[in-house]
Amino acid sequence: MIRMAFTRTDLIAAVELSPQAAGAHDRPGWVGMFAAGGQVEDPVGSRPHRGAAQIERFYDTFIGPRDITFHRDVDIVAGSTVIRDLELEVVMSPTVSMRIPAYLRYAVAATPAGPRITALQAYWELPTMIVQFARSGAGAVPVGLRLAAALLRNQGPSGALGFAKGFGGVGRAGKRLIAGLLDDLCAGDEVALHRRLSAQTVVCAGDDVPLTASQLVEQTAGATWRKLIASGTSVVAGLENGGKRSVLIAELTGRGLQIARLRYFVDAE
Repeated sequence: MIRMAFTRTDLIAAVELSPQAAGAHDRPGWVGMFAAGGQVEDPVGSRPHRGAAQIERFYDTFIGPRDITFHRDVDIVAGSTVIRDLELEVVMSPTVSMRIPAYLRYAVAATPAGPRITALQAYWELPTMIVQFARSGAGAVPVGLRLAAALLRNQGPSGALGFAKGFGGVGRAGKRLIAGLLDDLCAGDEVALHRRLSAQTVVCAGDDVPLTASQLVEQTAGATWRKLIASGTSVVAGLENGGKRSVLIAELTGRGLQIARLRYFVDAE
Protein backbone atom coordinates (compact mmCIF):
# COMPACT_ATOMS: atom_id res chain seq x y z
CA MET A 1 0.00 0.00 0.00
CA ILE A 2 1.26 3.46 -0.91
CA ARG A 3 1.22 5.91 1.98
CA MET A 4 1.78 9.60 1.56
CA ALA A 5 1.35 12.59 3.83
CA PHE A 6 -0.41 15.22 1.78
CA THR A 7 0.05 18.91 2.42
CA ARG A 8 -2.81 21.31 1.89
CA THR A 9 -0.97 22.56 -1.20
CA ASP A 10 -0.79 19.00 -2.61
CA LEU A 11 -4.53 18.49 -2.18
CA ILE A 12 -5.55 21.84 -3.66
CA ALA A 13 -3.23 21.24 -6.63
CA ALA A 14 -4.83 17.84 -7.25
CA VAL A 15 -8.37 19.21 -7.34
CA GLU A 16 -7.37 22.34 -9.25
CA LEU A 17 -6.66 20.08 -12.23
CA SER A 18 -10.43 19.82 -12.69
CA PRO A 19 -11.18 23.45 -13.62
CA GLN A 20 -7.87 23.72 -15.47
CA ALA A 21 -8.54 20.71 -17.69
CA ALA A 22 -12.21 21.58 -18.18
CA GLY A 23 -11.35 25.13 -19.18
CA ALA A 24 -8.72 23.91 -21.64
CA HIS A 25 -11.03 21.18 -23.02
CA ASP A 26 -8.27 18.74 -22.09
CA ARG A 27 -10.02 15.35 -22.10
CA PRO A 28 -6.95 13.21 -21.22
CA GLY A 29 -6.01 15.66 -18.47
CA TRP A 30 -9.48 15.67 -16.93
CA VAL A 31 -9.91 11.90 -17.03
CA GLY A 32 -6.32 11.37 -15.92
CA MET A 33 -6.77 13.25 -12.65
CA PHE A 34 -8.75 10.26 -11.31
CA ALA A 35 -7.26 7.20 -9.65
CA ALA A 36 -7.97 3.77 -11.12
CA GLY A 37 -11.52 2.90 -10.15
CA GLY A 38 -12.33 6.54 -9.38
CA GLN A 39 -15.86 7.79 -9.73
CA VAL A 40 -17.90 10.88 -10.56
CA GLU A 41 -21.36 11.51 -9.10
CA ASP A 42 -22.60 14.69 -10.76
CA PRO A 43 -25.10 15.68 -9.55
CA VAL A 44 -25.26 13.67 -6.34
CA GLY A 45 -28.36 11.51 -6.66
CA SER A 46 -27.66 10.54 -10.27
CA ARG A 47 -25.98 7.23 -11.09
CA PRO A 48 -22.20 7.44 -10.50
CA HIS A 49 -19.72 7.00 -13.34
CA ARG A 50 -17.02 4.53 -12.26
CA GLY A 51 -13.70 3.82 -13.93
CA ALA A 52 -11.91 5.50 -16.82
CA ALA A 53 -14.29 4.38 -19.58
CA GLN A 54 -17.40 5.69 -17.84
CA ILE A 55 -15.64 8.90 -16.78
CA GLU A 56 -14.62 9.47 -20.40
CA ARG A 57 -18.26 9.14 -21.46
CA PHE A 58 -19.26 11.57 -18.71
CA TYR A 59 -16.68 14.06 -19.98
CA ASP A 60 -17.86 13.68 -23.57
CA THR A 61 -21.47 14.32 -22.54
CA PHE A 62 -21.25 17.10 -19.99
CA ILE A 63 -17.77 18.68 -19.90
CA GLY A 64 -16.22 18.70 -23.36
CA PRO A 65 -19.02 20.32 -25.41
CA ARG A 66 -19.39 23.44 -23.24
CA ASP A 67 -17.43 26.16 -21.50
CA ILE A 68 -17.41 25.85 -17.71
CA THR A 69 -15.96 28.45 -15.35
CA PHE A 70 -15.46 27.67 -11.65
CA HIS A 71 -16.19 30.76 -9.54
CA ARG A 72 -14.60 29.54 -6.32
CA ASP A 73 -15.65 30.98 -2.99
CA VAL A 74 -13.66 28.90 -0.51
CA ASP A 75 -11.79 25.58 -0.29
CA ILE A 76 -11.96 23.54 2.90
CA VAL A 77 -9.41 20.78 3.46
CA ALA A 78 -10.22 18.09 6.02
CA GLY A 79 -7.93 15.06 6.07
CA SER A 80 -7.48 14.03 2.44
CA THR A 81 -10.80 15.53 1.35
CA VAL A 82 -11.34 18.93 -0.25
CA ILE A 83 -14.74 20.62 -0.18
CA ARG A 84 -15.06 23.44 -2.70
CA ASP A 85 -17.84 26.00 -2.20
CA LEU A 86 -18.41 27.67 -5.56
CA GLU A 87 -20.70 28.72 -8.37
CA LEU A 88 -20.44 27.04 -11.76
CA GLU A 89 -20.90 29.20 -14.83
CA VAL A 90 -21.91 26.92 -17.71
CA VAL A 91 -22.08 28.33 -21.23
CA MET A 92 -24.19 25.97 -23.34
CA SER A 93 -24.35 28.18 -26.44
CA PRO A 94 -23.88 31.87 -27.36
CA THR A 95 -27.42 32.55 -26.08
CA VAL A 96 -27.74 30.01 -23.24
CA SER A 97 -25.69 30.16 -20.04
CA MET A 98 -26.39 29.31 -16.42
CA ARG A 99 -25.00 30.06 -12.96
CA ILE A 100 -25.28 27.01 -10.72
CA PRO A 101 -24.60 27.21 -6.96
CA ALA A 102 -22.74 24.07 -5.91
CA TYR A 103 -20.50 22.29 -3.47
CA LEU A 104 -17.89 19.86 -4.78
CA ARG A 105 -16.38 17.09 -2.67
CA TYR A 106 -13.06 15.65 -3.82
CA ALA A 107 -11.62 12.58 -2.08
CA VAL A 108 -7.90 12.24 -2.82
CA ALA A 109 -5.62 9.22 -2.46
CA ALA A 110 -1.95 8.43 -3.02
CA THR A 111 -0.99 6.58 -6.20
CA PRO A 112 2.38 5.79 -7.85
CA ALA A 113 1.78 8.87 -10.03
CA GLY A 114 1.04 11.10 -7.05
CA PRO A 115 -2.23 12.37 -5.55
CA ARG A 116 -5.27 11.32 -7.58
CA ILE A 117 -9.01 11.80 -7.08
CA THR A 118 -10.91 8.70 -5.99
CA ALA A 119 -14.32 10.37 -5.86
CA LEU A 120 -15.82 13.60 -7.13
CA GLN A 121 -19.30 14.43 -5.85
CA ALA A 122 -21.07 17.52 -7.16
CA TYR A 123 -23.91 18.77 -4.96
CA TRP A 124 -26.25 20.97 -7.01
CA GLU A 125 -29.97 21.04 -7.73
CA LEU A 126 -30.87 19.53 -11.09
CA PRO A 127 -34.55 20.64 -11.00
CA THR A 128 -33.50 24.23 -10.25
CA MET A 129 -31.00 24.13 -13.10
CA ILE A 130 -33.68 22.91 -15.54
CA VAL A 131 -35.94 25.82 -14.57
CA GLN A 132 -33.09 28.26 -15.17
CA PHE A 133 -32.33 26.54 -18.48
CA ALA A 134 -35.96 26.79 -19.63
CA ARG A 135 -36.01 30.51 -18.87
CA SER A 136 -33.38 30.97 -21.60
CA GLY A 137 -36.25 30.92 -24.10
CA ALA A 138 -36.29 29.54 -27.61
CA GLY A 139 -32.51 29.23 -27.71
CA ALA A 140 -32.70 26.49 -25.09
CA VAL A 141 -34.59 24.12 -27.43
CA PRO A 142 -31.75 23.17 -29.82
CA VAL A 143 -29.28 23.11 -26.93
CA GLY A 144 -31.51 20.72 -25.00
CA LEU A 145 -31.93 18.48 -28.03
CA ARG A 146 -28.16 18.31 -28.55
CA LEU A 147 -27.62 17.44 -24.89
CA ALA A 148 -30.27 14.70 -25.02
CA ALA A 149 -28.71 13.28 -28.19
CA ALA A 150 -25.23 13.31 -26.63
CA LEU A 151 -26.54 11.63 -23.49
CA LEU A 152 -28.12 8.81 -25.48
CA ARG A 153 -25.16 8.49 -27.86
CA ASN A 154 -22.49 8.39 -25.15
CA GLN A 155 -24.32 6.58 -22.36
CA GLY A 156 -27.32 4.86 -23.88
CA PRO A 157 -30.85 4.64 -22.46
CA SER A 158 -29.64 3.25 -19.12
CA GLY A 159 -27.22 6.14 -18.74
CA ALA A 160 -29.98 8.63 -19.50
CA LEU A 161 -32.15 7.00 -16.84
CA GLY A 162 -29.21 7.09 -14.43
CA PHE A 163 -28.83 10.83 -14.99
CA ALA A 164 -32.58 11.35 -14.54
CA LYS A 165 -32.30 9.93 -11.02
CA GLY A 166 -30.84 13.31 -10.14
CA PHE A 167 -34.35 14.75 -10.30
CA GLY A 168 -35.34 12.75 -7.22
CA GLY A 169 -34.23 13.16 -3.65
CA VAL A 170 -35.26 14.87 -0.45
CA GLY A 171 -36.11 18.24 -2.03
CA ARG A 172 -37.85 20.98 -0.07
CA ALA A 173 -38.80 18.74 2.84
CA GLY A 174 -35.18 17.78 3.38
CA LYS A 175 -34.08 21.41 3.16
CA ARG A 176 -36.67 22.43 5.78
CA LEU A 177 -35.44 19.70 8.12
CA ILE A 178 -31.78 20.66 7.80
CA ALA A 179 -32.55 24.39 7.98
CA GLY A 180 -34.06 23.71 11.40
CA LEU A 181 -31.04 21.67 12.42
CA LEU A 182 -28.72 24.46 11.32
CA ASP A 183 -30.70 26.97 13.34
CA ASP A 184 -30.27 24.73 16.39
CA LEU A 185 -26.53 24.39 15.78
CA CYS A 186 -26.00 28.10 15.31
CA ALA A 187 -28.03 28.83 18.45
CA GLY A 188 -25.93 26.33 20.42
CA ASP A 189 -29.08 24.40 21.34
CA GLU A 190 -27.79 20.90 22.06
CA VAL A 191 -31.11 19.69 23.47
CA ALA A 192 -32.96 20.63 20.27
CA LEU A 193 -30.23 19.01 18.18
CA HIS A 194 -30.55 15.71 20.03
CA ARG A 195 -34.31 15.73 19.34
CA ARG A 196 -33.55 15.78 15.61
CA LEU A 197 -31.04 12.93 15.73
CA SER A 198 -31.60 9.24 16.34
CA ALA A 199 -29.43 6.74 18.15
CA GLN A 200 -28.26 5.55 14.73
CA THR A 201 -27.17 8.96 13.44
CA VAL A 202 -23.45 9.03 12.66
CA VAL A 203 -21.68 12.35 13.28
CA CYS A 204 -18.20 12.90 11.87
CA ALA A 205 -15.55 15.55 11.55
CA GLY A 206 -14.58 15.34 7.92
CA ASP A 207 -15.41 12.06 6.27
CA ASP A 208 -14.73 9.61 9.07
CA VAL A 209 -13.42 11.06 12.35
CA PRO A 210 -16.03 10.41 15.07
CA LEU A 211 -17.58 13.54 16.56
CA THR A 212 -20.15 13.81 19.33
CA ALA A 213 -23.21 15.99 19.01
CA SER A 214 -21.86 18.10 21.87
CA GLN A 215 -18.59 18.68 20.02
CA LEU A 216 -20.48 19.64 16.88
CA VAL A 217 -22.51 22.20 18.82
CA GLU A 218 -19.33 23.61 20.38
CA GLN A 219 -17.86 24.19 16.92
CA THR A 220 -20.97 25.73 15.33
CA ALA A 221 -22.53 27.79 18.14
CA GLY A 222 -22.64 31.44 17.12
CA ALA A 223 -22.21 30.69 13.41
CA THR A 224 -24.46 31.76 10.54
CA TRP A 225 -25.41 29.45 7.71
CA ARG A 226 -25.91 30.00 3.99
CA LYS A 227 -26.47 28.37 0.58
CA LEU A 228 -28.58 25.33 1.36
CA ILE A 229 -28.53 22.75 -1.45
CA ALA A 230 -30.52 19.51 -1.70
CA SER A 231 -28.91 16.96 -4.01
CA GLY A 232 -30.15 13.38 -3.99
CA THR A 233 -30.65 12.29 -0.40
CA SER A 234 -28.11 14.86 0.85
CA VAL A 235 -28.50 18.45 1.99
CA VAL A 236 -25.41 20.68 2.16
CA ALA A 237 -24.87 24.09 3.73
CA GLY A 238 -22.01 26.47 4.36
CA LEU A 239 -21.37 28.06 7.75
CA GLU A 240 -19.26 30.97 8.94
CA ASN A 241 -18.17 31.56 12.51
CA GLY A 242 -15.82 34.39 13.34
CA GLY A 243 -14.48 34.46 9.80
CA LYS A 244 -13.86 30.69 9.75
CA ARG A 245 -15.74 28.81 7.03
CA SER A 246 -17.09 25.28 7.19
CA VAL A 247 -19.49 22.98 5.34
CA LEU A 248 -22.03 20.52 6.74
CA ILE A 249 -23.20 17.56 4.64
CA ALA A 250 -26.34 15.87 5.97
CA GLU A 251 -27.46 12.53 4.57
CA LEU A 252 -31.12 11.61 5.01
CA THR A 253 -32.88 8.29 4.78
CA GLY A 254 -36.35 6.77 4.94
CA ARG A 255 -39.78 8.10 4.06
CA GLY A 256 -39.82 10.11 7.27
CA LEU A 257 -36.50 11.76 6.40
CA GLN A 258 -34.38 10.59 9.29
CA ILE A 259 -30.88 12.04 9.59
CA ALA A 260 -28.52 9.14 8.91
CA ARG A 261 -25.19 10.97 8.92
CA LEU A 262 -23.74 14.43 9.50
CA ARG A 263 -20.26 15.28 8.21
CA TYR A 264 -18.77 18.56 9.35
CA PHE A 265 -15.86 19.87 7.28
CA VAL A 266 -13.69 22.67 8.64
CA ASP A 267 -10.23 23.61 7.49
CA ALA A 268 -7.57 22.72 10.04
CA GLU A 269 -5.43 25.69 9.02
